[in-house]
Amino acid sequence: MIAKRYVLPGDLIVEGNPHLKPLANVIKVGDRLHSTRIGIVEISQNGVKVIPLSGIYIPRVGDLVIGKIIDYSALAWEVDINSCFLGHLPAQDVFGKEFSPSRDDLTKRFNIGDVIACRILNFDRTRDPLLTVADKDLGKISEGEIVKINPTKVPRLIGKRGSMIQMIEQLTRCRILVGQNGVLVVTGANKDAMHVAVKAIRMVEEGAHTANLTERVKEMLQGVQVGR
Repeated sequence: MIAKRYVLPGDLIVEGNPHLKPLANVIKVGDRLHSTRIGIVEISQNGVKVIPLSGIYIPRVGDLVIGKIIDYSALAWEVDINSCFLGHLPAQDVFGKEFSPSRDDLTKRFNIGDVIACRILNFDRTRDPLLTVADKDLGKISEGEIVKINPTKVPRLIGKRGSMIQMIEQLTRCRILVGQNGVLVVTGANKDAMHVAVKAIRMVEEGAHTANLTERVKEMLQGVQVGR
């Protein structure tokens, strides 16, 4: 059984239980466990964690992110990835090992304002994250509606084994590309379908911490006619 309640930074979660371990956003002081974030505390057999209600995106190696090109040099692009860090996409990653700054024009591939899907290739917090578009289905995004949500709500939007996002896609007949940085791209056959999909996404973001969310989102989607 899992117990849940709201906590603030510094709040005492539990004391005197040596079997409980601090799992996430929790620190141990003596025999006491304290929260380090505003969020919902979960106490289970494995330990104690706090699910943040807000926060910024911190890059992790392997994350799929959606970013916007904001600048470039002779050797690389700078990418806004909705974080306190800027993404760094080397030109060689796009042009290949034969890349030549004197011969290859970076704007022929990506220009300022372009939206791209990429992955975090390397990051250690001492420098901006290194990005790659070398994998399948990565690169410039030329269509769809950009939607931003709080990055901490992404896991709830995806759901267990992708259950929530798959349900929204199936009932709206839209494709939703989810960046771990809280940036999404919604594409669909028509604007009405995309509008309903975005409405469902916002519903999940606002109610991520509430009970029976999947059922309520499903009920809302089933009650709306999505045009083909």
